[in-house]
Amino acid sequence: MAVSRLATFLHRLQAGFALFALLCLAQGALAAGQIRIAVSDIGAGGKPAGGGLVDVLHAQKRLEQEFAGDGIEVQWVFVKGAGPVINEAFANGQVDMAFLGDLASIVGKSGNLDTRVIAAAARGVNHYLAVRPGSSIKSLADLKGKRVGLFRGTAAQLSFISALRSSGLRERDLQVVNLDFAAASAALAAGHIDATWGGNNTLALAQRGLAELPVSSKHTRHGAGQLSGLVLVTERFATQHPQWVQRLLKVQRETVRWAGDPANRDAYIELQASQSGYPQSLLRAELEGAELAQLLSPELDDAFVARLRESIEIAQEARLIRRPVDLDAWLDKRFLEQTNDLP
Repeated sequence: MAVSRLATFLHRLQAGFALFALLCLAQGALAAGQIRIAVSDIGAGGKPAGGGLVDVLHAQKRLEQEFAGDGIEVQWVFVKGAGPVINEAFANGQVDMAFLGDLASIVGKSGNLDTRVIAAAARGVNHYLAVRPGSSIKSLADLKGKRVGLFRGTAAQLSFISALRSSGLRERDLQVVNLDFAAASAALAAGHIDATWGGNNTLALAQRGLAELPVSSKHTRHGAGQLSGLVLVTERFATQHPQWVQRLLKVQRETVRWAGDPANRDAYIELQASQSGYPQSLLRAELEGAELAQLLSPELDDAFVARLRESIEIAQEARLIRRPVDLDAWLDKRFLEQTNDLP
C-alpha cells in the first residue's frame, strides 16, 4: 500500500531528525549545570509545541528564569514521534527529564529505564474518531474490519485501545495502519483510510469540513480514551540534584496557577494557538467548560494514579509491554509534597 510506504519513509526521516537533535543535546552531557528536557512535539506549525503546560513553561522561559541566577542552563529538545526516541535518550543518559505521554512512559519503565514519575503533566486529554464526511461509521463498533490510521507507540495508541475496549473491540478487529498524525490526516482526506484516532489534528480536519467526529472520549464510558501526561526524571538526576527537582516542580505549580486563573484564560489559549499552529477557535471549543487548573494539575492523586494503573494493565494485556510495571515503586511523590505549601 502506497500510504504504508510513505509512512515508513516519514517515520525514518523524523527519527533521523530526532536523533540528530538528541546527539546535539548530548554533546553537553558531561558539562555541569545543565538540565536537559525532552518533549514530544505535537505541533502543526513551525514552532515547537508540547501542548498545555509545556508550552507555557517553554514560551515564557519560566525554567530559564528560575535557574539563570545560578548559572544553570535549561536545554529543551522537541521530538516528533517522540516516544521511542526519548526512551532511547533516557537509556543513553542524554536527557534528565521529560514531559511524556503515558504509553511511552510505561513502555520505557517496562524496559527497565531508571525513570521516576514526579508529577502529572496533563490529564483528561480528549481524543476523537475522525471519518470522512458522509461515512457510514457512526460508532466504534462500526470500525470492525475498517482501515484505521493510528500513531503506534504513542499515547494515542493506548487511548484508542482503551476506547475500543469500552465497546468490546480489540485492535485485531480492525485493519490498523501505522501513521503519524499529519500522515493520517492526509490519508483520511485522500480516502486511503476509513478513519483515524487523534487529538487536535482531528478537530482541525472537522473544522475544515474534511472530516466528521462521531466519537469522542468525552462521551465514552468512564472517559475511556482520555490521555494522561507524565513528568519523568532519571533516578540519577533526582539523587544528584534533589533541590533542582524541587525547584522544577515549584515552577510547574506556579505555571499551573497562572494558567488556571480565569483572568489568564484568553492569554493561555492565545499562547497555545501560537505555539501549536492550531486556530484559537479550535482550542477554545476543545476547552469549553474545562477547568484548566484541574486539567493541568501536577498532583499524583488517587484518581490520576488509578487511571495510570489501568493504563499499565491495558498496555500489558495488549502486549505493548513485556514486563509488568510496579507503579507504587515508580511513583515518587516526595518532591510534590515538598512544594505543596510553597507560595
